[in-house]
Amino acid sequence: MNMIQCAKQQITELIGKAYAAAAEKGELPEGVALPGSVEIPKDTANGDYAANYALAGAKAMRMPPRKVAEILVANLDLSGSWFDSVEIAGPGFMNFRLGESWYSDVIKTVLREGSDYGRSNIGEGKKLMVEFVSANPTGPMHMGNARGGVLGDALASVLEKTGYDVTREFYVNDAGNQIEKFAVSIEARCLQLLLGEDAVEFPEDGYHGDDIKELAAAFCEKYGREILSMDETERRNMMARFGLERNLPKMKSDLERYGIHYDRWFYESSLHESGYVEESVKLLSDRGYTYEKDGALWLATSRILGDKLRAAGKSEEDIAKLDLKDDVLRRKNGFYTYFAADIAYHRNKFEARGFDKVINVWGADHHGHVARLKGAMDALGLDGEHRLDIVLMQLVKLMRDGEVVRMSKRTGKAISLSDLLDEVPVDAARYFFNSRPESPVEFDLDLAVRQDSENPVYYVQYAHARICSLISAVGVEIPAPDAAALSLLSTAQERELIKQLAALPEELRLAARDYDPSRINKYVTELAARFHRFYTACRIKDAEPELRDARLLLSDATRRVIALSLSVIGVSAPERM
Repeated sequence: MNMIQCAKQQITELIGKAYAAAAEKGELPEGVALPGSVEIPKDTANGDYAANYALAGAKAMRMPPRKVAEILVANLDLSGSWFDSVEIAGPGFMNFRLGESWYSDVIKTVLREGSDYGRSNIGEGKKLMVEFVSANPTGPMHMGNARGGVLGDALASVLEKTGYDVTREFYVNDAGNQIEKFAVSIEARCLQLLLGEDAVEFPEDGYHGDDIKELAAAFCEKYGREILSMDETERRNMMARFGLERNLPKMKSDLERYGIHYDRWFYESSLHESGYVEESVKLLSDRGYTYEKDGALWLATSRILGDKLRAAGKSEEDIAKLDLKDDVLRRKNGFYTYFAADIAYHRNKFEARGFDKVINVWGADHHGHVARLKGAMDALGLDGEHRLDIVLMQLVKLMRDGEVVRMSKRTGKAISLSDLLDEVPVDAARYFFNSRPESPVEFDLDLAVRQDSENPVYYVQYAHARICSLISAVGVEIPAPDAAALSLLSTAQERELIKQLAALPEELRLAARDYDPSRINKYVTELAARFHRFYTACRIKDAEPELRDARLLLSDATRRVIALSLSVIGVSAPERM
């Protein structure tokens, strides 16, 4: 149950009844629609909730808003509600103050709903895919992949909590130019090992990393000089398969170590082998969106996007400034481009597998690809504009001692996901990377391993462990919520803590709406802070039994919500630290 939305709805209903009563008495005109909203003021001096219905409806009633507010307040019946009082402020705001029953009901709701607390049915079971990481399998995963992994996984969890049927997917780019380059790079290193480094020139656009050298050494160890007599095409195909068979299990292992588990690994090669890429391109041609030029087949991307922009009211001058380009779908040599495969892949998501919506988590360098892919889906009649959403994330900087870190201490190479997890705890990595996607991240390696309040993940986890220790130390059985005197929880610290407990369902709703799981980080950090303030200000162990039991229940509810919040972002909640 979302206690914040329920409180807002209750205020709306109370004001509606007050208006009906006033209209019946002739104090307000009848038949007036009463628009307005209920918000939570930043300053509690303005109440717990503020309603602007009097201001919104005053013009239609042809009365001063403050007068309307006075009449509405005079007709309000708060009996049986969560509210104790209403005050009029400024030009006509109605400020509502919560009574004891709401605070008690929050604790009861948390404890009653248990692991389902915060869960909602906003998504109505809609079938949704989150595709994330999808790193090139030709090399180790980097920091962008590390961040994308957390953002995608946490977002999927948030969406699951809000009622969507979510599938997590990794798209394996095991076909196309990058695989050809991968094979050629392994081949060159193999030939250098067998014939001497000067005997073969390494391709300038090849993959130069040490990982390629390691794959080449392993391949040579297995096949030796027999590869020299192999057909070039056969040899390269073998090398590509060999490299992928080594790299992909390592990627899967690193991601599982990172706490990420996919429902499906989808292979690009399957789209080519099944003819699905060719079929998808033909559909675009049949719809009149392709043309041939210089022996290649092109998608009329500029026309597709231009038509969309015109429909949205953009002028020809503004459209011209965008310098829209068309895209090659099939090269002169007959091979389909990566973009053609990507179109087929997304058609497969919508048409073959029936996802209602698809979310891709991409690096910001893919910005130019967003409109093109959505346009291609529109051209196929799949409503890419509304069914395909892209979350773009900014870059990551690793910092140590205030300096940018580019190399691993252990390996002396560029830091991979595996290297990062060797250096910092998984919990810290996940917590730090789950930040606002549109903001760059500076990951402080020193801070991530500190065990003090400066480290936000340690700070939150310590709050959970502290509550576990407290409950154990008190040594009494925690009573049932209905048997406890929860009305005794009346201090400012207690009520602020309860308000924060109430906010989790709302934060999950907003995180799902905005595709921003970092809201849960901020939420649980503030929850931990409020608990620490409560713990400092309010005696528990040596308090009077009734008050002790009420505070224990509040502490237990806090423990549960911290654990729930951390689980959403894939972070553990230890009982001891």
